Amino acid sequence: MSLTVLTSAYRLRSLCRLQRIQAHMVRSCSSSMVHLMMAFSLACLKGRTKWESDNETDIVIIKGAGDKAFCAGGDIRAVTEAGKVGDSLAQDFFREEYLLNNAIGSYRKPYIALIDGITMGGGVGLSVHGRFRVATEKTLFAMPETAIGLFPDVGGGYFLPRLQGKLGLFLALTGFRLKGRDVQRAGVATHFVESKKIPDLQKELVDLKSPSAEDVSRVLDSYQSQSSLDAEKPFILKKHLSDIDRLFSASSVEGIVKNLKTDGSEFAKKQTETLSKMSPTSLKITLKQLQAGAALSLQDVLVMEYRLSQACMRGCDFYEGVRAVLVDKDQNPKWNPSTPEEVSDQMVEQCFSSLGEKDLTL
Repeated sequence: MSLTVLTSAYRLRSLCRLQRIQAHMVRSCSSSMVHLMMAFSLACLKGRTKWESDNETDIVIIKGAGDKAFCAGGDIRAVTEAGKVGDSLAQDFFREEYLLNNAIGSYRKPYIALIDGITMGGGVGLSVHGRFRVATEKTLFAMPETAIGLFPDVGGGYFLPRLQGKLGLFLALTGFRLKGRDVQRAGVATHFVESKKIPDLQKELVDLKSPSAEDVSRVLDSYQSQSSLDAEKPFILKKHLSDIDRLFSASSVEGIVKNLKTDGSEFAKKQTETLSKMSPTSLKITLKQLQAGAALSLQDVLVMEYRLSQACMRGCDFYEGVRAVLVDKDQNPKWNPSTPEEVSDQMVEQCFSSLGEKDLTL
């Protein structure tokens, strides 16, 4: 991951250049990677205050250090190991990550995320709350957390319900993957620029003198207009949007599954199959998360999500999901409870309960 501060004197000051973070995140590695991410987060948090008051700092650009991923998320395996033994990393990891998400969301100067590659989990939090998010044909976006007994965090409860119709809920529950130009069409990215043009785009942004958000927007609009790749292809979910709005409009997970089974179309059958593989507890938490998040500020959503993260640390599905998907890779998790009907409203409500003095403070 590379974070670069651009200044009005046409100079680039590299604040953090973690050359191998992308490769580590894609593979998932040891707990040292988590500590590296936390150090990165703290550096950015401290830098954010300095940058906002520094007259020489104009814009911030964040991008992946390699050519495969922007950021595929943190080392979930290390977090699960910490959670099993009650290590403070299970609290610290989520706290620092959410503090950084909030800092990005409230940053007043232009913040540009060049999401030229895999963008999942923590990578979404590093990008989607910024003013400008630039996708390329290499971008792969997904929030696959319900498949590992978690929920779409890093502010997912804020930005997902603000996508068109029920699209955000669909993405959150199913983990559906969006690629390339579709990431912008869905509203996750603000712009689409062909990958080969990114170096020139960055240089032009660097060369701007004391740029305003409007100046940055004009440059991005210009590069987008020059990027015709896949422009003729329709949005992959275009023909399903009305179905998504109708089928996912139920107020409960059970209602959504019933709608899908009743519909019986090939699209509905596929989503039914997908949801059947997800953690029932995660599905119910996620639905309530997005229902509540639609009316909350980003800050309040992050406080809510920190409570949810700690509920997942206390539960069992997160550990089982990581085992099945990332460790043993048998893709056969044994969820407990095993069906949505067995996940009571009281169980869900408890996940949203205040942590008292341990609540996230922003």
